[in-house]
Amino acid sequence: MIKTVTGNLKGFKKDSILTPVFMILEVVMEMIIPLMMASIVDNGVEKGDMSHICKMGGFMFVVAVIGLTAGVLGGRFGARASTGLARNLREAMYKNIQTYSFSNIDKFSTAGLVTRLTTDVTNVQNAYQMLLRMGTRAPFSLIFAMIMAFTIKPELASVYLGAVIFLAVILVFLIRRTMKYFDAVFKKYDDLNASVQENVSSIRVVKAFVREDYEKEKFSKASSNVYKMFVNAEKYMVLNMPLMQITVYTCILLISWLGAKMIVADSLTTGQMMNLLTYCMNILMSLMMLSMIFVMLTMSSASLKRIKEVLEEKADIVNPENPVMEVADGSIEFRNVDFRYHKDSGKSVLDNINLSIKTGETIGIIGGTGSAKTSLVNLISRLYDVTEGAVLVGGRDVREYDLETLRNEVSVVLQKNVLFSGTILENLRWGDENATKEECIRACKLACADEFIRKMPEGYDTYIEQGGSNVSGGQKQRLCIARALLKKPKILILDDSTSAVDTSTDARIRKAFAEEIPGTTKIIIAQRVSSVSGADRIIVMDDGRVGGFGTHEELLETNEIYREVYESQTSGSGDFDEKEGEM
Repeated sequence: MIKTVTGNLKGFKKDSILTPVFMILEVVMEMIIPLMMASIVDNGVEKGDMSHICKMGGFMFVVAVIGLTAGVLGGRFGARASTGLARNLREAMYKNIQTYSFSNIDKFSTAGLVTRLTTDVTNVQNAYQMLLRMGTRAPFSLIFAMIMAFTIKPELASVYLGAVIFLAVILVFLIRRTMKYFDAVFKKYDDLNASVQENVSSIRVVKAFVREDYEKEKFSKASSNVYKMFVNAEKYMVLNMPLMQITVYTCILLISWLGAKMIVADSLTTGQMMNLLTYCMNILMSLMMLSMIFVMLTMSSASLKRIKEVLEEKADIVNPENPVMEVADGSIEFRNVDFRYHKDSGKSVLDNINLSIKTGETIGIIGGTGSAKTSLVNLISRLYDVTEGAVLVGGRDVREYDLETLRNEVSVVLQKNVLFSGTILENLRWGDENATKEECIRACKLACADEFIRKMPEGYDTYIEQGGSNVSGGQKQRLCIARALLKKPKILILDDSTSAVDTSTDARIRKAFAEEIPGTTKIIIAQRVSSVSGADRIIVMDDGRVGGFGTHEELLETNEIYREVYESQTSGSGDFDEKEGEM
């Protein structure tokens, strides 16, 4: 835990050192002031020495100004150090998340990662600032005040010692009781964030199905779970303050009673009595600060543990020692490939896949939902690694390539099309950040997107809202295809990326591909037979296996699954998944 914090203090170590230095200076000044007050009472007021009162008053003013300045500087440097730590932690987590493979991302929910980047980091930030300031001030103030109290009157100072021991025992008990609740509460935060994220991102579906009441109930349940966990933790922590106050007032009463008797017996001066009461408050306030620190540290330790999980997660897919920096061509080969999402899974998602695809070929892939079509193509750009066997691109195992080189040459339009907030041109240039406007227009013409873009008020400068909410599904798909084409890849994979466009536009896109990028290997995953019938060859996936591989005509003659799906779709009686469900 400590290593996680210290390792992310780059640029703010100086502030982290100066904060406790100034806090100690503030404490020293505060400890000197009661001595001066005692001197004013004993040697000034009681003896009627006005010059001594003025002199000590001047010294007190100087000491108070130094203490105030030290406190302000301590607060300033503490704020810089804690906010700097929070910034570094967020950046470190975000950078590490960018290195994750799909299998790493599968371990964390999106809502869980958001909670770690926001709520958890804020908890650590607050705890670190409190630790630098109160965590330095409180123990030093406690120690100095205790030393001064024992110097003045050991008998009375023993009252403080008893109070410290009593409160320390109470704190240990409370922390042990509450720690388990704080560990669990942030997992409930993940559920709460997941509910919000799912509802907001799918608000159109929620309204279309009139499910607002259901979503409210689901959110209320998640919110109540967080509430209950905090109540369970706080019902112990609330005992801290009354116990502290009881201890404080008990100490004041005991010291006042015992001190008054000593003053009457001339074994204690009035100034010393004032000193002891001042130090009493210093000691007990320090204890209250320490209790607050322990509460905050208890809460933040659970957050820090979750942050550490993200930072220490190592990417499953990394570059080899001497990566190949060039992809020779767009040929693809699967050799005895088995694949599981989790190594301990009993059943393989892909089982004994053997395929050979020539560069420049157009390959169609068809199969029912869950037949592992997407899993198959994800292995080509090494979004996942095979469990057994090998996938070759350009004659080399994909595990030999530099990841950036491979993924720049294997352009994928994923099943879930995503556009980012920004103009159409900015979104297109995700494919090639240096692409000219003319290159963007040409890619859009190939993807049949240019026509609808020109009808927009600002054309290619039209602003796309977050998630592409101001364009239709078909428009979003065509923009994503154009974005992929700008990479000028050797392999282009379209994962059901024309499902939202009409058959005429789908045919125009395929025709443009055949004419304009003949040297690019094109893999088209589709549910419609019409989308793949013109491909050079078609792969029929059946429950993680290759059920057939050949031309449209060959499969009609030799593959029963393909033939039945073709007949069902051309006769208008159903689609692929309906047919699969009947078999």
